Amino acid sequence: MPTQLPLPARLQSVQRQHIEHVFQLGEGLDVPQLPAQATIRRSWLRCLNEYQLDPTRPRPARVVPQQTLIEHRESVDELLHVARAGVDQLYQQIAQLGYVLLLTDHRGITVEFRGDPNQDQQLRRAGLYLGADWDERFAGTCAVGTCLHDRQAIICHRQEHFDASHISLTCTAAPIADPQGNVMAVLDISALQSPTQHESQNFSLSLVTLYARMIEDAYFLQRYRDCLMVRLDTSREFVHVNGRGLIAIEENGQVIAANAVGRDLIAEHQRRWPPWSPHHPPMLGELFECEIADVLSINSATDDQLRAFRARVDNTIYFISLLEPRRPRPAQAQPATTGLPEPLVRLGADDPAMRKVQKLAQRLCNEASVNVLISGETGTGKEVVARALHDSGNRSKGPFIAVNCAAIPEALIESELFGYEPGAFTGGRSKGMRGLIPQAHGGTLFLDEIGDMPLALQTRLLRVLAEREVMPLGANTPVKVNIRVITATHRNIDAMIQQGEFREDLYYRLNGAQLRLPALRERADKLYVIRQVFNDVVSERGGSHSPRLRADAISALLAYAWPGNIRQLKNALAFALATSESDEITVHDLPEQCLSQRITRQASSPPVDASSNTDHTLLEMLKAQHWNISAVARALGVSRPTIYRQMQRQGIVPPNWQG
Repeated sequence: MPTQLPLPARLQSVQRQHIEHVFQLGEGLDVPQLPAQATIRRSWLRCLNEYQLDPTRPRPARVVPQQTLIEHRESVDELLHVARAGVDQLYQQIAQLGYVLLLTDHRGITVEFRGDPNQDQQLRRAGLYLGADWDERFAGTCAVGTCLHDRQAIICHRQEHFDASHISLTCTAAPIADPQGNVMAVLDISALQSPTQHESQNFSLSLVTLYARMIEDAYFLQRYRDCLMVRLDTSREFVHVNGRGLIAIEENGQVIAANAVGRDLIAEHQRRWPPWSPHHPPMLGELFECEIADVLSINSATDDQLRAFRARVDNTIYFISLLEPRRPRPAQAQPATTGLPEPLVRLGADDPAMRKVQKLAQRLCNEASVNVLISGETGTGKEVVARALHDSGNRSKGPFIAVNCAAIPEALIESELFGYEPGAFTGGRSKGMRGLIPQAHGGTLFLDEIGDMPLALQTRLLRVLAEREVMPLGANTPVKVNIRVITATHRNIDAMIQQGEFREDLYYRLNGAQLRLPALRERADKLYVIRQVFNDVVSERGGSHSPRLRADAISALLAYAWPGNIRQLKNALAFALATSESDEITVHDLPEQCLSQRITRQASSPPVDASSNTDHTLLEMLKAQHWNISAVARALGVSRPTIYRQMQRQGIVPPNWQG
């Protein structure tokens, strides 16, 4: 009987064999020892060919620095708040079996961890630890990284890992998607040692997938807690306790969002009726054989608060319950519950990037010695954020002076900023003028579009910031100023510095802290922004009536890309309010460019509009579909109420309506 090798020697031998297998796959060879899973083989090839990872050089586990970890955790803090109950419950079930639990963000960074403290050092060395980076591009084939790439649950068992230092591990992961279906996190359970059989992890896969869906649905319920929602299942007994489908709706039945089961149902409809677009979700009545009134009356009209409806796509019977929206908090209670001053609360709702801005602004609002630079695309609301920062701090009773450096002619900007004495130059006011910088004394000076400030003036501004005094044109004595400086730009200042267009020393003086604003198209709280801007525009117009923004208009506004951001949104809503003929803003009241994506969804079918050609087309389509309103609505990609309105406007009456 051969002598058994010591453990380190045996491990080295196994690692060498593993490296050979990786190279054999890369060379196109097919030997029995290669992984059976196609997903694992594809990942190995990505590691070799795309990521250029060297299997002969195993990488030590990478754990990100503490500050980087804090930033990653802050970006998913809402998910972490929802997920912790599920994480704790799952870990209780697996801890005695030797497993640890990891929850990573969409970049593969571990933002939540549960493990045995007695194995702390071993787990840290293996990368099964808080802050560990399991991105496939760095760690190679692994459960988390490959799950993120393929967007599906996966087992990566022992030698299926690419990196030879991981081949003793077994890892099982499942993705957690946001309400739009994008992967926002991965739930993983792993063990340092496990049985060699791949089948030993099948139950782990079922368990992780189950808890990933539970966390995903809990996040959905939290995200749309202020909306009407239907919960659905094919089993009556499970609807109330664990209904698989969740669909958030407007009061008129327009779908707002859905969980994975609901999205699958909608996707199947979209495959059957291609004119539908994910950017313009259907009405609930187009998914099920029901009227919205039937759904809204579920809780009051039925004993068990359930109703059965047939799905139009495959005739499956679904049992549906109605979840009432949570009552919104009173406005005055918000600062107390969030810990933010009211002006900062209004900046955003549940968008991670804006929450980061709000939290940092809260810490900076009373730090007058720290100059703040606000960056973001044109129209993202940089001045609104600057004013909120001012209004939230101890300078709120002082002046807020906003200066657009791009709007003042270069010849006048120096006199506008610093002021001038009587007779300083021909054409000036006889009594001179107090400059905008002195006017900000005791308060805040906001310099918008700072990237457009001339180089010569940048030198003078640098001196003002350093010495805290201003020399008006023609004056002999400087004027002391006590100001908080906030600047903003949409330009790439770093590139301008490289090109000699902006002073580097001024940039570092201005950029004591930076607030980066996301574009409107990137914001998760776009619906909140739309409603907030709409209310602001209504208030600015005055009047006693309160117009309503209807669901079809909201859907179009949500679908549009908004290259001009919030400024463009405000102009579009002002246009709709000015031109609407009623107190209800519909999709037809919006500017044409906001409808471009909606109209081009089906180039072969003209939009339902009020033109004579379209009248003729609508009438022909109704006749061709034997006056089936739903079929015509599906063909044109609009809702049934839109068809009814157009028929009424055009005087089209179905034969069976004539009396």
